[in-house]
Amino acid sequence: MEKIKTVFVVGPTACGKTGLGIEIANKFDGEIISADSMQIYKGMSIASASPTKEEQARATHHLVEFVEYGESYTVADYVAVAKKKILEINGKGKLPIVVGGTGLYINSLADNIEFSKEQTDFKLRERLEQEMEEKGGEKMLELLSEIDCETARTLHPNNKRRILRALEIYYLTGVTKSKQDIISKQNESFIKPVMIGITYRDRQLLYKKIEKRIDLMIENGLVDEARTAYNKFGGSFTGAVQAIGHKELFGYFNGESTLEESVEILKRSTRRYAKRQMTWFSKDERIHWIYADETSDIFYQASKVLREELS
Repeated sequence: MEKIKTVFVVGPTACGKTGLGIEIANKFDGEIISADSMQIYKGMSIASASPTKEEQARATHHLVEFVEYGESYTVADYVAVAKKKILEINGKGKLPIVVGGTGLYINSLADNIEFSKEQTDFKLRERLEQEMEEKGGEKMLELLSEIDCETARTLHPNNKRRILRALEIYYLTGVTKSKQDIISKQNESFIKPVMIGITYRDRQLLYKKIEKRIDLMIENGLVDEARTAYNKFGGSFTGAVQAIGHKELFGYFNGESTLEESVEILKRSTRRYAKRQMTWFSKDERIHWIYADETSDIFYQASKVLREELS
């Protein structure tokens, strides 16, 4: 079977992935598949910066706001549905374009990692990332070696992204990454990824853009959106509330902090998330990086890569 060339637009939050994905879809006759673990949920379109109705009118989008807010959704669920969408889009003679910043979704789809039906746990992901910040790569690599010595032997303590990925895979599935790799090799993917990344060379510019985006979210009704979720679910479930965007405002709702303090917590959490996203993607040599602060035409830079890769 000839592999299906599939464009992946990746990178940290607030870099312009949605806009670039739409331009690529329009100019290269494609349809977009979201790869964002927040945008899949209903009821958090502001927090997740989901494509607006106007943006969705400009290009066909899939896997956006289709899971109930209180439900869990697994990596295995995502990969299975995304693969079907790629086949459907290709079957119509169009270009599949995967757009998002959730590294686990991106790599699991692009690398054909097959997960068992275990619950996706945002708290686990956040805890592992916090442990990495507190303990460092050497200690976390020691932890991995107790679980998956084969993978641990291939990693350096500074390769934090791959250490975290291996730990997360094991805790999510109960299967080590080394075993997952064997399974993946036995089941060759039908996808040929063409990967475009957007980021900023100057990290402070990215952080400023994140803060401006959050200020705009507040203006557009983020507090009311989060309050609706808080009133309905509180913090008693494992679905969308575990993602960044709403839970940072819960302290304001229960009187533990002011709105200003909660917004600052949200900004800080989002900055840290962007840093973790860059750590995740930075070692993937397949990604053709475009720096938004070094070009006035991101699409032009992306189209040069795509014309070569898709020909």
